[in-house]
Amino acid sequence: MGIKDRAEATAKNVEGKVQEAAGDMTGSTSDQAAGKAKQTEASAQHAKEDVKDEVKKAVD
Repeated sequence: MGIKDRAEATAKNVEGKVQEAAGDMTGSTSDQAAGKAKQTEASAQHAKEDVKDEVKKAVD
């Protein structure tokens, strides 16, 4: 498990949520979309780490 990778993904997720919320408050659709994109990327990073963990368990 890559703790550093998971921490980076979590930080990206939080950053995306903040950016999306700021876009909601200001009415900026580009900030909303960018925030959602960051959250999606973070989710993909977490999924990748989950797969790596499962492969490691299967090998061990």
